[in-house]
Amino acid sequence: MLANHVLFLDGEALVIDKPAGLPVDRPRDGSLSLENHLDGLTFAFKRWPVPVHRLDRDTSGCLLLSRNPKAHARLQQAFEQGLVRKRYLAVLEGVVEGESGLIDLALAKVSTAETGWRMVGDPLGAKGSKASRTAWRVLSIKDGRSFVEFIPETGRTHQIRVHAAEALGAAVVGDPIYGTGTKAAGASTLLHAAELMVPRAGKEPIIAKAPLPERFIAAGFTEADAAPAQ
Repeated sequence: MLANHVLFLDGEALVIDKPAGLPVDRPRDGSLSLENHLDGLTFAFKRWPVPVHRLDRDTSGCLLLSRNPKAHARLQQAFEQGLVRKRYLAVLEGVVEGESGLIDLALAKVSTAETGWRMVGDPLGAKGSKASRTAWRVLSIKDGRSFVEFIPETGRTHQIRVHAAEALGAAVVGDPIYGTGTKAAGASTLLHAAELMVPRAGKEPIIAKAPLPERFIAAGFTEADAAPAQ
């Protein structure tokens, strides 16, 4: 029950800690998705909440849902205006060069009949690509892997995953598209939306923090490693 995963709740918004493996959109094969859980997230409202943004199936953490149409429009506008702050945590395959930086690498979508679609970096910013920027900081290095904080300034599809693999040269552990992971059921991708902050005019901001998942702890990284810079 996702009712046990609520991180923030008021009259217009809801933030849940989405489990890894649960898709936000209904898969083509008709398997379970967030939609199957919405009836349990109404909390005395008649309307089902509606996702304001997306997280990849295998990414866990903070997912914002609106509780009425007017709130949905305002929250979406905050995303479109770049006012939302998101903090992600990831374990990368390999040791990253440097301690921190800003990745400024436009992304474009490519598709082939053999492999399907994926996003690729486009340093020349060709027609059809979209500007993409991600701040990053290494939190810890253990057993040849990097524990990294990502603060995206834009919200492109697969942005952190592509920026990690192409700009930092170290894919997210378990990533089945840009790394060496598999798409098998139960496979674990170590990417987590740890924090979300959404400003609201005339109201307190929406602030949510999702605890570090067990799959990160099993990989050797702890909440102490994940602490943000002071």
